Amino acid sequence: MRVVSGAGWRMRDHVLDPAGHTLVMGVVNVTPDSFSDGGVFATDASTDHQAAIAHGLALWNGGADIVDVGGESTRPGAAEVSVDEEIGRVVPVVAGLTAADVIVSIDTSKPEVASAALAAGAHVVNDVTAFGHPDMARVCAERGAGVVLMHMQGSPGTMQDDPTYDDVVGEVGDYLMERATVAVAAGISPERICLDPGIGFGKTVDHNLELLARLGELVDRGFPVLVGASRKRFLEVILEATGIRTEALERDPATAATVALAVAAGAAVVRVHDVKSAVQSARVADAIVRTSLTSRREHLGRS
Repeated sequence: MRVVSGAGWRMRDHVLDPAGHTLVMGVVNVTPDSFSDGGVFATDASTDHQAAIAHGLALWNGGADIVDVGGESTRPGAAEVSVDEEIGRVVPVVAGLTAADVIVSIDTSKPEVASAALAAGAHVVNDVTAFGHPDMARVCAERGAGVVLMHMQGSPGTMQDDPTYDDVVGEVGDYLMERATVAVAAGISPERICLDPGIGFGKTVDHNLELLARLGELVDRGFPVLVGASRKRFLEVILEATGIRTEALERDPATAATVALAVAAGAAVVRVHDVKSAVQSARVADAIVRTSLTSRREHLGRS
């Protein structure tokens, strides 16, 4: 099963085509315990959601192709959030952004939250459990949503206890293809599916580096691939080994390196917190990669 080349990534009544340029997904965390921003945009049903909406609009106006709204932290050891609490956090933000014609992704593993967010206008469901809940595929199929299916070994509470693989790239790829098969069987067309290897989710530093270094093997599976390495702890570990100490908010330059290399490997989407720097990195990398491909084609045509 492969996506038809050039078909784009379909999401409800929109189609985004990564063949034109690598898509940038900007992150709006509305959780109080976000690892990346310390909960600065946290919301609940009783709070004013305007700061989170304004941040999402700023990401959109800064060049994001999609804005990803999440109401439950998936950092290692994170506690679960109730359905009602998560809906109260995210739905007003989703509604505020889609009212401004922003393309919105909802980052959730709960079908009730996904359904509420889609009813509020969301276009994509970004599920870190890759339809771990049996009702999620049905909800996405009924709404015609785009989907992101992510690999995670274990759960957020246990995923970093002792992640092990014989071949991390092969095993992650096989798992994602199996979940894509489940999605298609539930009525989700292949053109609506994007795959995420889950950088930092049940992986050691070496596993993350191997996935990024061999990303092309996942791209060759035929589906659009999303890379979400933004500000993650493996970047901190790499930098610390060279004597550079960083907090999460200081890792955007390191994230930019992962963006450029992901583009070079053929990633369709990069998920980031700092959209401005990622857009610049992606556009320059796009230009280099596309120029290289064009030059090679022209050379072959003359030979």
